[in-house]
Amino acid sequence: MKEYSKTVKYDANWIEKNWMGPNPLWLIEDVCEHLDLSPGMKVLDMGCGKGITSIFLAKEFGVTVFATDLWISATDNQRRFEEAGVADKVFPIHAEAHALPYAEGFFDVAIAIDCYHYFGACESYFVDVFSKLVKPGGQFAFVVPGLKKEFEKGYPETLEKLWIPEFFNFHSNSWWRFLWEKTGLCEIISSYDINDSKAIWRLWADWSIENFEKEFGEDGGDLDTKILDADTNDDLVLLALAARKNRQAL
Repeated sequence: MKEYSKTVKYDANWIEKNWMGPNPLWLIEDVCEHLDLSPGMKVLDMGCGKGITSIFLAKEFGVTVFATDLWISATDNQRRFEEAGVADKVFPIHAEAHALPYAEGFFDVAIAIDCYHYFGACESYFVDVFSKLVKPGGQFAFVVPGLKKEFEKGYPETLEKLWIPEFFNFHSNSWWRFLWEKTGLCEIISSYDINDSKAIWRLWADWSIENFEKEFGEDGGDLDTKILDADTNDDLVLLALAARKNRQAL
């Protein structure tokens, strides 16, 4: 598996205590290799969960982060940011993806790790919401679970019995790339499937079997394990996309 030289500095138990999906620090470190980040930039960390990606961005790149999430309270995240010593650089916001409290063109960069598929697969979201948050010449990036290719039914035959409605937002890299490119609002910097995706995903799945219900108060801790085991053709993947907003775009 790839060596993530920045993530290795963070305590593995702390990551597991605060993750809400496959290791978010590995995922953000991976996609940030395709971005140009520098101190003082304003970054939207969309769907930040418990905010550890926001902490990572502030510590590793010196950027100012607006840590935005619907499921985790701003108060809880503020406590984590204070404990991590980044409360002067990371600001917690509780908001839904379609009702964001930001001015158009406010951010230099907008990033979404393991969440963009929940809202961004809608045909109009990038045009009407996400693209407007970033200034011309700014950058976007996301990492989402998906498929290596598109399927006629929307899913591989091997996963038919396990496919649930929210999985219909799983698409291929080429699908996501076209969704953004056709708008004419951005230029794709990089679009790729993350190496060792299923190995990364598997670590989260193994953790979920024992901890999911205890941590999140609901059933479903074995779902990731079931779909990974059933995916005998290796159609599942974690995919990343990075783009730059065209300077003439509004």
